This record gives sequence, structure tokens and C-alpha cells, in this order.
Amino acid sequence: MPSYISSSALLLFAWLSIAACSAFLAPQPLLQQPIVRLHVTNGSPDAPKTATEDAELQWDLFTRHQALDGEWWGTWSTYDYMGDLVGSTVAGVALKPDKDSTSVEHTHRILSSSTQSDCNTCFSSSEVTKLPTIATYTPESLGRRHRCAAVGMVVGPSLLKSGAMSTELALKHGDGRVRVTFQHAPVWERGVEPGSCPPQGLKLFRAVVSKERLRDTADEATEGTIQGPPSREEEEKSPPAPGNPRFFRPVPPFNWHAKWAGTSWTWGPQTGDRGWAVEELDDADSWHGRPMGDASSVWSLRLPGGVLIQCPRVIVGGMPGICRLAWMPEDEGKVGTPEDGNKAKLLRVEASVSALEPIISEDDEDMMVGFYPPSLGSLRTDMMEKVGELEGATLQEREQAAEGYVWNQDDQEETSETISPMEEKKSSSTSSHGKSAPIDGKLEQKIAEDPRNALDL
Repeated sequence: MPSYISSSALLLFAWLSIAACSAFLAPQPLLQQPIVRLHVTNGSPDAPKTATEDAELQWDLFTRHQALDGEWWGTWSTYDYMGDLVGSTVAGVALKPDKDSTSVEHTHRILSSSTQSDCNTCFSSSEVTKLPTIATYTPESLGRRHRCAAVGMVVGPSLLKSGAMSTELALKHGDGRVRVTFQHAPVWERGVEPGSCPPQGLKLFRAVVSKERLRDTADEATEGTIQGPPSREEEEKSPPAPGNPRFFRPVPPFNWHAKWAGTSWTWGPQTGDRGWAVEELDDADSWHGRPMGDASSVWSLRLPGGVLIQCPRVIVGGMPGICRLAWMPEDEGKVGTPEDGNKAKLLRVEASVSALEPIISEDDEDMMVGFYPPSLGSLRTDMMEKVGELEGATLQEREQAAEGYVWNQDDQEETSETISPMEEKKSSSTSSHGKSAPIDGKLEQKIAEDPRNALDL
């Protein structure tokens, strides 16, 4: 953890894959059990003291940062376990509050086809498919799947009808946000017939990333005309004002390595909500600067526009996994431009999730009768600004650190087992996204022989 200085008050893939992906559907627990909502009375001085106050705070954060008038339009990009882009869908997410803000309706619209006009920010003709209402949220029901921490949010972990587990992270900045959904599917050890026994792990098989901009649906002049997702042409013609993100810009990898300061919001079932003032992130907590994670068990992807995602390759019972999303929505303002004086921004959200926790029979301690539903163990959101450069670090050292190299040569032998230098991989794909961390030869052979069931426990 960083050196906190003071405490303060503070998917869906595509239309053709809807049948295979149950991301739109309500989660189905392995065993039907009453919902238990944990709440504690400790935390920051102004933190909620009762379950009612907690629900009110969560509803306020949800309607302030996520459920806004308009639609979040973006391109839902789907990546497989190897980090390859396998498909994309243009869609809009509407989280529409009613007049009294006592409920929020969640709907999706999928762009089926479109014809682009000379306008860089809209489609002149389009066919949009509106899906049935996903859910309707109220202050009482929001906490069943959602948890907000400042501008960050986690949805899940949820068990889908397909048997996969879904964990969604979101970060909002100005009129834009980034969402990522990690989906882990049941797997068995090599040599064990799938389905012959309870799953022995949950392995990542898909990640869906969406960079979204809030669009005013009132601007749709006629039915079938939409503004659509953010685009490079739009940002070049009308650069976003300070305070709003730029999705289409080069972000050198060493930009992640700087002095960052700001605030942090943490939550845990036993600690409650807490707010922190962070004077500077220490090296151990600067995971955004280690794109491949701290161990080979971490799956990661660094994407254009300053986006980094990390999650466990495999989640097993008794070992919580950390899902992470880091985003640099803005750069330092250049002298003489409208952004002059603007500081670079860094947003991070991370959630600890647990799954496959066995339910032991009361009559026989050696008999397992099922699994508890997956659970959220902790949530943290960091809102940082760049306050300076790292002292004593050359540009070459920062670039090497961005690629996974350690900085201190004396410590390199200790960390070489967990942090490996990034290896460039040639790809026939025309996409420019980054690749996940390299894997060892043994695991690579397992994946080649049985990509779905090669579980390395």
C-alpha cells in the first residue's frame, strides 16, 4: 500500500454472440440463497454508518458518474486469451434515470448498419437495434451487483447462465469513460474429463473493452441518425476541452512513470468506505508501470490511448484474484495551447474477486455440496495527477521500466522471476493493440494441446 498521508472525508460481444454470451442476463447463483449485504460502521469519519446511508451514498455516486442523461456510445472490442482482437461491435449504453431519480433503466442499442456522411461526428443513415431492457435499478437493488468508489465502479463478479463468471470495471472522466469486462470460464486439470467433477478453476477466455463518450440523444434529428462512438476524425476536428478525455492520441509507455499524487477511495466488507490523500505513490503500488503484472499468473493488455488492463489468468478457490484497469485520459498541456497548465491525469480501479469457495455439508465434513456465489472482496479507485518527474531516472530507464525491466540492477536478480522484460511479437493482425505477458514453454505447450482445459494449478 502507498504511504497515505492523511485520511479525508471523502458486453456483450456482438449481436451474433448474444446467444453464446449471457452478459445481458441476470446472474444465476449456483445455489439459490438469500442475498446477504455486508455493512460495517467503521471507515472515514463521514463514511456511511448504516446500510441505508450506504445505499444512499452508492446511489448518489451511481447517478452522478454513470447514470446520466444521454447514451454511452463506444466500440466494444473483444480480445481472446492470447490478446488478439477477435471482433468489435458499435453500441450505446443508456442508464436513464427517471424524473425523480428514484430508478434507473438500463438499455442497450446495437448499431446494425450505417452510412457515413461528411459529418465526422454522426452517421447520416443507420439501423439501430434496441435490446430489451437489461435491468431497472433502485437504491435498494443497486448494491446487489454494483459497487461504486468515486469515479470507479465494479459490476460483479456475477455468474452467468452460461457458467462463466463476469467482472466489469469502469472509470469515468469528463464526458468519457472506459469499461472492461473480464469473463472467466470453468476449466479442469489436464487429464480430467470436463464436467466429470466440479470445476477446478475459472480461466480467462474473453475480455471486452469499450472506450465510450456520452452522447446527447436529443441531438438525434431524425430516427436512425446517431452520433456514434468517439473517433479520431472527431477529436482532430474538435479537440476535447480540458477535463474531457482524448482516446485517439499516442501515449509513450514511459509516460506511466512519473510522480503521481491525488486521492484514493477504498472499500472492504470489514473496513467500509475510506478516503485517502496520497502525496506520492510508492514503487510497490505503482502497478500501472508494470504492464505485464508482477507474476506470470497475470494476464494483461496495454491498449492505445493510455489504457492498461490486468486480471488473473486463472482463478481458483481460496485465492482471491485482482482485476485492474488503469487509464490516462489526459496529457500535460502544451505551452501556448488552450490546455496550457493542465496536468496529466491517471485513473485506476482495482477489485478483488473470489470464486469457487466450497460449501461443506453440515452432516459430512468431507462432502462438498456446492459453491458459494462469487464475491467482491475489496474495491479501490485512485484519482491522480502528475506532480513531477521521477528523480534520478533517465529517459532510457523509464522506457525500460515501461517494458517490464526493473530499475535497480542490484534488485534485478530478486525480481527477475516475477517481472520479465516485454517481448515483441509479430502478428499478422492489422490491429495495433498490445499483447499480454509472455508465457513459459510448459504453459504454452499446454495451451497448444488443449487451449480451454490446460489449467496450470
